[in-house]
Amino acid sequence: MIYRHHIAPPRAYTQFSHDIIRHPRLSSDAVRLLTWQLSLPQGTRESLSRTAERANIGACAFTRAKRQLKDEGFVHERRVQGPGGHWVTQQLVSNVPLSPAEAAKILGQIPVSPSSPQLAPSPRIPAVGQPTSPPTDGHPRKDPREKTSHHPAEPSAAVTEPPEAARALVATSPHLSPDLRRIPRGMQEELARLVSGWLTAGHTPAGIRTHILRGLPDDGTPVHRPGGLLRYLLRDVPPTGPAPLPAASTTATEPRLSSRLTALRECEGDHVQATLFRPVGTETRCHHCLNSALPQPRRHTPLP
Repeated sequence: MIYRHHIAPPRAYTQFSHDIIRHPRLSSDAVRLLTWQLSLPQGTRESLSRTAERANIGACAFTRAKRQLKDEGFVHERRVQGPGGHWVTQQLVSNVPLSPAEAAKILGQIPVSPSSPQLAPSPRIPAVGQPTSPPTDGHPRKDPREKTSHHPAEPSAAVTEPPEAARALVATSPHLSPDLRRIPRGMQEELARLVSGWLTAGHTPAGIRTHILRGLPDDGTPVHRPGGLLRYLLRDVPPTGPAPLPAASTTATEPRLSSRLTALRECEGDHVQATLFRPVGTETRCHHCLNSALPQPRRHTPLP
């Protein structure tokens, strides 16, 4: 249970309606701003912004409070042109809501005079010298590029087009493995230039294909970006001379050879695409090519 005890102040007090203090749509800052203004002596020319500054109301809170008071009809503003052509802002604060017509009627009876500090325009220091017209003699005389960093780009050297052999190898790379079937078309020119570097260094197309196959994962890991994998495999061009055999333990920078590809060999026969086979000895052709090269046995037709 709450008990309330009131002692009437002997002086310096203001009577407010309960409708203002208990207004459901006015925030505490709006009520404080309104009651502060209504408690000022008659004839005081204190603006709402000055009241908010004295009441320690921030800029954002003052903007919201002023908008609420204007929406509810407790505050009205208008801009009028006073003597000398200066524009001034008149503010009307009332203890009861007023309509725009009622507020305009009251503001129309107030004389417009910049005598009060809050309505007078801010003093301005006149410019030194006589007024001059802007120059209209055309373009500036200096090169504007002297003071800007946005210079036009220098023409770059011509990019060497990759040969047709490099383009063909990249075009047939999806046939090497199902992991390379989704190479973006926009990357084919870049991959062809990388392959061209391998061909220029003396590598054969068969050697390039073998290098690509050795770099593919053999543990069933899916390749989500086959174009990026090919770019990584073809980025560094190794020398064409015989390289020393790796030790038993491979380093992290060298690609680990697939156990199913180390024993394979590319067939030297006539195929549409590269064909790998597992040799038994030193043969250089697959079983299909060897069988097709052997002479077919003659068939004897039985005598009647």
